[in-house]
Parts: sequence; structure tokens; C-alpha cells
Amino acid sequence: MITKPTIDRIMEATDIVEVIGEFVALKKRGANYVGLSPFANERTPSFTVSPAKGIFKDFSSGKGGSAVTFLMELEKFTYPEALKWLAKKYGIQVEETVDTTENLEEQNHRESLMIVSGYAAKFFHESLLETEEGQNIGLSYFKERGFNADTIKKFELGYSPDQWEAFTGEAVKQGYQEQYLVESGLSVKRDNGSLYDRYRGRVMFPIHSFTGRVIAFGGRTLKSDKNVPKYVNSPESEIYHKSNVLYGLYFAKRAIREEDNCYLVEGYADVISVHQAGVENVVASSGTSLTVEQIRLIGRLTKNITILYDGDAAGIKASLRGLDMILEEGLNVKVVLFPDGHDPDSYVQKFGTNAFKTHIDRNKKDFILYKTDILLKEAGNDPIKKSEVIREIVESIAKIPDSIKASVFIKECSHQLQIDERALLSELNKMRQVKAKKDGQQQQNKRSEPAPEDLLFFDEPEEKVAKESDAQEKEIIRLLLLYGNKMIDWDGIANTYIGPFMIAELSDVEFEQPVTKHFMEIYRQEVENGVLPEEQHFIHHPDKGIVDLVVTLLATKYTLSENWYEMHKIMVPDEQANMKATILGAIFHLKKQKVGKILENLRKELQTAAGEADQEILLNQYMHMKKVEKTISDYLGSVIIK
Repeated sequence: MITKPTIDRIMEATDIVEVIGEFVALKKRGANYVGLSPFANERTPSFTVSPAKGIFKDFSSGKGGSAVTFLMELEKFTYPEALKWLAKKYGIQVEETVDTTENLEEQNHRESLMIVSGYAAKFFHESLLETEEGQNIGLSYFKERGFNADTIKKFELGYSPDQWEAFTGEAVKQGYQEQYLVESGLSVKRDNGSLYDRYRGRVMFPIHSFTGRVIAFGGRTLKSDKNVPKYVNSPESEIYHKSNVLYGLYFAKRAIREEDNCYLVEGYADVISVHQAGVENVVASSGTSLTVEQIRLIGRLTKNITILYDGDAAGIKASLRGLDMILEEGLNVKVVLFPDGHDPDSYVQKFGTNAFKTHIDRNKKDFILYKTDILLKEAGNDPIKKSEVIREIVESIAKIPDSIKASVFIKECSHQLQIDERALLSELNKMRQVKAKKDGQQQQNKRSEPAPEDLLFFDEPEEKVAKESDAQEKEIIRLLLLYGNKMIDWDGIANTYIGPFMIAELSDVEFEQPVTKHFMEIYRQEVENGVLPEEQHFIHHPDKGIVDLVVTLLATKYTLSENWYEMHKIMVPDEQANMKATILGAIFHLKKQKVGKILENLRKELQTAAGEADQEILLNQYMHMKKVEKTISDYLGSVIIK
């Protein structure tokens, strides 16, 4: 377990904007920062980070919390893993109460796969640099490709010995469990139950997660045997889903944000060579067709993608239709073609960084215009083929969610296609109407199907009362968070804090919702221990339910601009102007609701009471509670007519 002083140092050092900024492109808006949700597919930012409070709130998914919570939600870290990631980022030494050396006995299944993958990366890297076979074969290959020592170290490149059980045997000897060797794809099980190495005799390209941990591998053979596959990649596992991973993204994410552009290439070597040349905002789709999930990964960092093709005309045409997905996600796409015989790797190696950048700047084209040019050349003078090209181009434009941008492309393409702009617009509108009708029908079908909860539950008065109680309990907690550590300044009360005052006033109130009840128990216990817990105590609490509650109460989607009053001459009520009314109002509204519930129960019992004695007792209780209710109502200035 990580010691509390270590946790405190980590929390003090953590800049939540800096941490989340590694995963989401944030823009300052007033006192807060906003960006697109990494948890939901959205085009209008609803993700907010408050540096003053040290919290984030995602209004699309409802998720929220501290930097630790963010890492746990996005990267599926455990609480200790998130703390260790932050500690590493800020150079803090982690002190633990027990020795937790990563020793294969980790309780967490996912973490065990991470550990064995990390060990494999280290094994392959050392095999490359420290064994004769690795130096003669693997290291020689990488040097021939032009990779220098720093690059080899940075990308953790390696070599798997050309032996059946070199890695597996050593891993088992070190105590790594066979289950995780097989699940991670590092080892393969024979029919007789024994294991052998999947990647033997291959140079190794580790694939890193967004946070830099090794989660998979690509192994390239150096043999010329055509029966041997050129690349062998890790199979899908609990920690590796290839459709959600971009090779090199961990090393590129900062540069992508700074350059506001992402270069997309085809292979591992392209990424490494271009990165080594100083152009670091480059990634590859890890040997698979580009997926929506990968596009959204890039979209969190930038809205601009530049695709670098290697000059293979057949490959380019095959990929054109798939790239419409990028347009559909609202990103801007440009395309650069390299001369025949060159890919990004060979071009930057031969001509250097400056020539590489110059070539991109001079040859980049908007994807729609590039696609139009390619398809028109293929269609030639055939009118039938040309009409098909026009339809396909308009289909691509129809996927662009921004109407202004789409109209600009319609204008450009009408000139390139030599067809009247109005005809293209008419076709575009038809396609959009068909799509809108289809989407509307799907929504109608969803609405017409009764949800399970609609069949099981009804909004009875009891449920309405429960909702009101929930809201009032949460209001008490909100006030404790915001003002619990402030002094009371009314009725001559001295040397008393609002937090302990509210706890004392609510000593006769039982909170009903599990999470609000738990919060009050924690707050009450801290007060009894002589501590006034502030919002950070709960923001960093290990109980996720508490964190979600607190962040939801503290975060707001909307903030007034600083010159709101000057612009509109509308004064917004300030609850701090009359703290007595704010605090006592909340307390008595909650008590009134609780008394109302007691009265309702007493009425029901009176209706079913059998004997006169029982009725008399219940009636006395009822009259007493009515007096209590009237006292509360008199304070609140309301009149009850019943």
C-alpha cells in the first residue's frame, strides 16, 4: 500500500490540466478548460476541467473526479497504478508499507498481462543489445534502416532469438505464469501442453499504450522465405485491442497537440524514421485498416490529419472509401503522395528533414479534391464512369457534418468535375434527406419499443418524494463542501464553523440515499476527530461513489462571464450574501421533507390501526409532528393548508 505522505506529495504536485492535457486537447474558457469528451463521441465540447478545484467533469458521460479518477476511467488503471503513473510523471519516489515488487503474484489479471509484456520488452531489448545473435542480426538490421542508438532505446526495439523456447524458458524460469505468457500472445501452447516462442528469429517492435506501457508487439522476420509471414502481431487480449491502438501515439501525442496536426503513415519503420528526423507528430494504424476508434483517438488531440501515402496507386484507391470515416467524425483530412519507389521512411532517410517537410507543404491536398482527381483520371472520358465518380464524391461530402465546409467543397468540386454547382447541391441535399429520414426512423423505432424499466416501474408519488429527498440531501452536502470551513457570522454566534453547526443541527435526521449517508458519516467522523474536511478530501477519496457525488455537486457546465452584469444589467442572486438564509433554509427544507414523510406514514398507520388505544397514540404522534411541521414552515415563511 502506498503511504499517505507519498499520496499527499503526489496530489500536491499534480497539475490536473497538464495531466488531462496529455490525453485531451483543452482550451481555456474563463477560469476553466474545455475539450471534447474522451469517453463519448461528441462534436461540441462538454468536458470541463477546473484547475482551481482540481477536478474534471464530463457532462456527456457523467464521469468526473480528480486526475487519479481520470486515469482510472480512461486507462482502466487501479488506484495504485494511477498514483504510480503520476509519481513517475512528477519524479516522486513511491513509498509503500509493504514490498510490492512486481513478482507475478499480482492479484489483478490485467496488471499481470501488463507486467509480463513489460518483462518481454526488456528481454527482447537486452537480447538485441547484449547477445551476439541479437547484435549480428537484429541490431545490424536496425542500423541498416538508419535507426540510431537513441531511437532504438526510445522505442524499446528488440530481437527475439531464433530458438524455440529462448524467451518462454527464461520467463518461466523467472517465475512468470504460463497463463499470462499464452494470453498475451508471447508464447504458444503445443498440443502436448508445452510452450514455444511466437516471435522467434524476428526483430521486435513493442506497441505502447497511450500512457506508455507495453501492451503488444509486432515481430518482423528477416528471412527471405516466402512461406514465412513478414510480420507476426500480438493477438487480441484484455490489454490489447488493435482497433483502439495507434503505433507511436504515446511518443507523438505532445507534438500532435503542439502542431495541431497528425501525420498518419502505414508502418512501424515509417513512424520511427520520421520521428527520428524530428517530425514527432506521426503515428501508424498498426497494420490494420483505419478504424473509427483510432480516428477518435486522434480527434482528442487535433482536428487535422495528414495522410502520407507511399505511392502505391492500387493501395491508395483501396483506402479512399475507408477514409470517409475521418470526414464523418468531423476531422480535416489532407493527403500527401510520395514519388514512386519512396515511402515516408525512405524519403526522409534519403533527403533529410527539411526536404521532407517541404515536400509535404508543397504537395498536400484536401482529401475530397485529391479523391476527385484520382477517380476522374481513372474514369477518363467514359460518361457512365464519370457519373459514378460524381455520385461517390458527393457521398463523401455528405459525410462532412459542417455545412459550411461541405458547401466550400461542393464549389471546388463543381469546377474540378466541370458540372453545375446547383446539380451537386441538389444531389447532396437528396443524400442528406435520405440519411435524415433513415436516422429519424431508427429513433422512432427505438422510442416505440418499451424499455424494460417502462414495463416495471411507474412514477408514483413515493418515487417523486424520494427524488425530492435525494435533491435536498445533496444540497446539504454541497453546502458542506463549499462553506463547511467558513465561520458563522449571524445571530452573534462566535467561534463556530458552518460544518460542525450543520452536523449538530442534522443529528436527528437520517439520510436515506446510500452515497449521501456515507458522505455524512465520513464528514461527521472527521469533525469528531477535530478535522474540518475540505473538498479535496472527498475529491481524492478512494470510494468512487463519493468522488462522483462530490464532483457532480461542485462542477457546473455553465459559468457567467466576468462582464455579465455590465452587458445585461441583470443581477444574479448570490447565496453567500445571506448565509443564514442559505444554510438554515437548506437544513429546514430537508427537515420539512422528512417530517412530511413521517406524517404520511402516520396517516397510513391511522387508517389501518385496529384498537382505540393504538389510534390515540398515533394521533398524538401525528399532532406533535404537525406542530413540528408548522414551526419549520413558519421559519421558511410558507403556509400549509391541510
